Amino acid sequence: MSTATESNAEGRPSARQRLLDAANELFYNEGTQTVGIDRIIEHAGVAKASLYNTFGSKEELVRAYLQSRHARTTERLNAAVDEYTDPVDRVLAIFEAQGTMFAQPNFRGCAFISASAEAPPGGLVEQAADDYRNDIRELFIRLARDAGVADPAKLGHQLHLIYDGAGISARMDRDPSAAVAARAAAAALLETELKIGG
Repeated sequence: MSTATESNAEGRPSARQRLLDAANELFYNEGTQTVGIDRIIEHAGVAKASLYNTFGSKEELVRAYLQSRHARTTERLNAAVDEYTDPVDRVLAIFEAQGTMFAQPNFRGCAFISASAEAPPGGLVEQAADDYRNDIRELFIRLARDAGVADPAKLGHQLHLIYDGAGISARMDRDPSAAVAARAAAAALLETELKIGG
């Protein structure tokens, strides 16, 4: 997987990195189907052959774009979780990190929802979205297990639904405070589950 520091011998970002940076900006802001290959190439300042030699197809580029967002998002969420030692606070940290993301002026919702809504079923884009969603759900399940709830898989699924709902609400209602409501809902759910388990 590429990183933001990938560069060539002259210290300039590699063609791959420039293509990914262009894809990240244009696909996220305008949609994967709306933005054509020619715009990506022009924005990246590379030759058309560079795109096909590096990624092979637009679908592969979209998958690489989603994989790079997947890595950055999970890194950000794990860093937020690691700021706490209390198991309940570690779960709630995800919603706090989500709130920071919602408050960004360029927040345009979930890249994975947008890309998968535009992609044909069963392809590389759907696979990349599924991989991301599985990782987020597994993070919630692991944290629920660490918190000591009776059924971590069930709670992890419920927390994931709250997480998804907050993202949709923040985007559709243009309301970054959706993360505050989501955190409160998650806290109440955790409290209930811990009482049941206790």
